[in-house]
Amino acid sequence: MNETALLSTHASVSLSFNPFLEYLKKRLHSERTVKTEYYRHIIERFTENPSWRTGLPVDDLEAYKELFEIVYFVLTPLAADEKETMWGLSTPVPGTLFYSTESLSKFLSDNNTIKEPTGIASDHCSVSKDMQFMYGLVLERFYNISSLAKKDTVYSYTNSITKLSKFHKVHVDTQFVDIRVNGALPDLDYDVLATYLHDGTSSESLICRLKKMLPLDNFIFEGFTVITLTDVTVQHSLDKIRNVMVHHSYNNDQYLEIAQALKTIAGNEHTQFRLVPIIGVNGKSTFASNEECIQSILMNALHDSGVTEEALTIFIEKYQRNPRILVYNAISSEEKTDDGFLRILKKTPVESYALLPVYYHSELTGVLEIYSEREVLFDERLFSKVQTAIPLIAQLLKFTRDEFQSQLSNVIRDKFTSLQPAVQWRFNEVAWHYLQRNYTDLSNPEIEEIRFENVYPLYGAIDVRNSTTERNRAIHEDIKSQLTLLEETLFALRSVDRDHAEPDGTMNEECTRWKDQIDGYFTSRDEIALNNFLETEVHPYLLEVKDAYPEAQAIVARYFKAIDEREGAAFKNRSELETSLQLINTKLNQYFDVAQKMLQAEYPFYFEKFRTDGIEYDLYIGQSIAPEKRFETAHLKRLRQWQLQSMAEIARLTQRLLPKMPRHLHTTQLIFVHARPIDITFRNDERRFDVEGAYNIRYEVIKKRIDKVLIKDTRERLTQPGKIAIVYFNQQEAQEYIDYIRELQQQGLLDDSLEYLELEELQGVNRLKALRVGVKYH
Repeated sequence: MNETALLSTHASVSLSFNPFLEYLKKRLHSERTVKTEYYRHIIERFTENPSWRTGLPVDDLEAYKELFEIVYFVLTPLAADEKETMWGLSTPVPGTLFYSTESLSKFLSDNNTIKEPTGIASDHCSVSKDMQFMYGLVLERFYNISSLAKKDTVYSYTNSITKLSKFHKVHVDTQFVDIRVNGALPDLDYDVLATYLHDGTSSESLICRLKKMLPLDNFIFEGFTVITLTDVTVQHSLDKIRNVMVHHSYNNDQYLEIAQALKTIAGNEHTQFRLVPIIGVNGKSTFASNEECIQSILMNALHDSGVTEEALTIFIEKYQRNPRILVYNAISSEEKTDDGFLRILKKTPVESYALLPVYYHSELTGVLEIYSEREVLFDERLFSKVQTAIPLIAQLLKFTRDEFQSQLSNVIRDKFTSLQPAVQWRFNEVAWHYLQRNYTDLSNPEIEEIRFENVYPLYGAIDVRNSTTERNRAIHEDIKSQLTLLEETLFALRSVDRDHAEPDGTMNEECTRWKDQIDGYFTSRDEIALNNFLETEVHPYLLEVKDAYPEAQAIVARYFKAIDEREGAAFKNRSELETSLQLINTKLNQYFDVAQKMLQAEYPFYFEKFRTDGIEYDLYIGQSIAPEKRFETAHLKRLRQWQLQSMAEIARLTQRLLPKMPRHLHTTQLIFVHARPIDITFRNDERRFDVEGAYNIRYEVIKKRIDKVLIKDTRERLTQPGKIAIVYFNQQEAQEYIDYIRELQQQGLLDDSLEYLELEELQGVNRLKALRVGVKYH
């Protein structure tokens, strides 16, 4: 046991053992076991020492060591080991221990967990932890209000040996604290207190209020408190894992947070944990390839070993048939040659490794990896610690599998079908009606038409400027490169096949003729003729020479490698162009995917993208798409405003991509304003929505013709890089967008170069006008 000096406390607080003595007297009358003799003996000892019943002096507690030993004896189990029990006695208002077990004394010395209370400034009112504690007891004892009476506090610290976080709960037992009132007990205004207790007001503000209503000078605190510390590290770590599950946050950061929690439970800083869900695709099992699995030693080792997806599936299915715990405590020392898994692990920096199967309702949902780059003993002791978290991990892996299946369905629905959440309710309704009729009508009834009336269309197009010209240039450059390489190849083969090189001496001449033609006017028909010449004459000859002369193999192989579409030099320019186009399209798709999620939350709408060299889209919104939710004009205006803003952001986005493009491509941005609502119908044959009615079809015609429209009486295209073009019919439509433009100009997205333009007449379409405004790139 250890004693520490008792610091001076509040004037109304005194250290006394009278409450403890009264407790013993009550137990003596109620107890019916052999314990009564112990209680009687202790009460006699108090009688023999009258000073024990008075307030103890704060300057000489060493003389009362026997008393403290008695209290410890009575209040702790006989079988408790003092070296493991963190227990102590403190003043009525805890803050200074004057008696403690060796384990608690050493713990506090090593970690300095419990500190002296400090004042907290709140609303110009000094509030200390002592004050909060005392008011909590007063309200609980005299007014039956327990909101402030917090008796458990969790402290965290870093273990000096393992460098891992530890958590201990400090419990304050106040049953041996008596409170007396000087004079009459003050009345409290419960209506005022309720305001502080139930509206989320901080406890400091409540204490400041209580200082005026209930002065502490009216109360005397007498007795002592019992302090008990309990290691709750495991429970705290389990709560952290449970919190991740409750919030359904299964991204990489959360998986790493769970891994850290498992590490804390294990208590070894050199041990690492990783979770790897097993998912199913088309009835075949595989490991999830999401971010959390990138950290997996197993996944990385299999990937680095060149294991194919088919081999990985076989490996997983074999493990599923016989799931077991795999343990390798000293990988570098293992000499098994028939263990393929061990051979893979030997290629990693890991020295100790364990693989634990994780089940959810008897179904294998994934595996738990435990590994270390040091030699660590993975045994039953470690596994029993981790076992406390296995039920939560199993649920988490099950949730991950379900989330994967949901994501798979969403991708299929979003990328490969026209069915979107905003309109799925109608498809469900029609399908249900169809099934109902099928039950009673065996003549294969027709399925209902899916139609949405009076929806407002929004059309936008992001196009790559001069993409056709760029593509033709890339093709010509690649073909010229191929013909130059072919000339070099034919020349090199002369020294190999002197008898048959260039039959009739025409191949080299043909190459020269084609190169000259490419520099001039080269049509698609010419490209077909050139490919026919290469496929029917040149390539058969090269293969024949390669088979006949071993020394020709390297020469011919070099040529065929160059014309390989995936990585050949003869496709370099086309590959660079496609890479640049793909980069633009990928970023645009990502942009619209994120924007959709945000906007759909405000009001459901149907959104359909079409990939060209850039992206075109149709967006439809109206009451018929969401009958259960009131449609207002504000919803339409919000989308139109977003449409303009998105074009400015996309122009900036594609401009920032230029340094990453092998071939620099610029985009143009076009919006077509159609103020009147239209009707759309789902066409079962094409699996897409289409417009209905003569007037509505006119909307489709205009969309298809304005992408290359010219400004009236000029040869200038309306759409230009760095600008947004807005095509409209009447001034009312234009004014709405002019207001949006002014707002974006103030925000610094658009510049001041707003143009009012008239457009050339198109076939069947006249009186078209346009607004055009520049985008600020910086």
